[in-house]
Amino acid sequence: MMQRTVFRRAALLAQQAAVESSLPTKNMIMMLRLDRCMSSVSIPPPACMLRPLEAPFRYLFGPGPSNVPPRVLAAGGRPIIGHLHPEMYEIMNDIKKGIQYAFQTENNMTISMSGSGHAAMECAVFNTVEPGESVLVAINGIWGERVAEIAERIGAKVHTMVKPPGGYFTNEEIEQAMAKHKPVLFFLTHGESSAGLCHPVDGIGDVCRKHNCLFLVDTVASLGAAPIFMDKQNIDILYTGSQKALNAPPGTAPISFNERACHKMFNRKTKPVSYLFDMTHLSNYWGCDGQPARIYHHTGPVSGFFALRESLAILAETGLEESWRHHKEVAAHLYKGLEDLGLKLFIKDKDLRLPSVTTFAIPDGYNWREMLTYIMKHHQMEMTGGLGPSVGLVIRVGLMGYNCKKTNADLALAALEDALKHCKKSKA
Repeated sequence: MMQRTVFRRAALLAQQAAVESSLPTKNMIMMLRLDRCMSSVSIPPPACMLRPLEAPFRYLFGPGPSNVPPRVLAAGGRPIIGHLHPEMYEIMNDIKKGIQYAFQTENNMTISMSGSGHAAMECAVFNTVEPGESVLVAINGIWGERVAEIAERIGAKVHTMVKPPGGYFTNEEIEQAMAKHKPVLFFLTHGESSAGLCHPVDGIGDVCRKHNCLFLVDTVASLGAAPIFMDKQNIDILYTGSQKALNAPPGTAPISFNERACHKMFNRKTKPVSYLFDMTHLSNYWGCDGQPARIYHHTGPVSGFFALRESLAILAETGLEESWRHHKEVAAHLYKGLEDLGLKLFIKDKDLRLPSVTTFAIPDGYNWREMLTYIMKHHQMEMTGGLGPSVGLVIRVGLMGYNCKKTNADLALAALEDALKHCKKSKA
């Protein structure tokens, strides 16, 4: 009898344990519900953030950014180190030397901005111009317009020289404007990507020095694709972007100041309007001010600097002259293909064409937006229309850096030929 009772109790206990073993699931559900009721978070996690990141492969044959080579992508994916670590300073020193080579300058005040080409553009203007000072801007596309607005926003007296997209300024025209307006800074775009123009630079630096004016040049779309010599051409401030012929992802922007520019910006009466872009601090962060210690200013884009260093290494290995020659050769191949399709190149003078970004007139009767949409949909390929003053005038094809290959030019030409066949042409 006693044994039977023990077995019965054991069975009941086992049954109870089995029942209770299912309770935690129900309890957990109740607890989760209770947690939600008691949570201070009223906005739930967005469904899109609970899915993995997806980014399609595209041929980036527009004016930038361009496709990035695997080597540069791998460099950007290396493990993060601290932005103030000695190893990071060494990498920044390498970047400085790479920029000096790319710019053909011995300027000590050579750094990379933590930001896009616009960051370098604003840094140049913010540090060298004070409110009330005169600035002269050559406008033959969107980038001159941007600099004029930036200078105007900080209270400068902005004077402009304006020509339609594709137009260029003679040295005589520039000198006449300088004599009239007496600017402290003159801005010119070397590679005007909105129109596909590579502007002559020779002699302009001499004119600026004659009139005690700093010469600021934008090479975002041209560096590595067309010759530029900062020291020999007496350019006082030069900047570029990482995402075009330099092969790197967007987000870093090399810039260099010579002694004339440094004297102007370090003898200001007022502080620059931007703390982030203040060269007093940035020069220390990049080890350019002669001080024994680098003091924290901002957290630089460590991965971006890794990628930029690798892209500058590729340029050094290739050689500037070979890079210039290669871009010119591939551009010529593209020009011939476009003309064979019956398309008209926008820049008539071959010597003024920007090798990295080619423009052609929108073909008569075609809707350029429809053509570009067709190319993206059927060829996974980006080309773009005009920008700023050139909107509605041109279509732009960019083959630069890693994308600068005749095979890519042929892919672009095939896509354009397909679009011309299948997009509707108006009777007009």
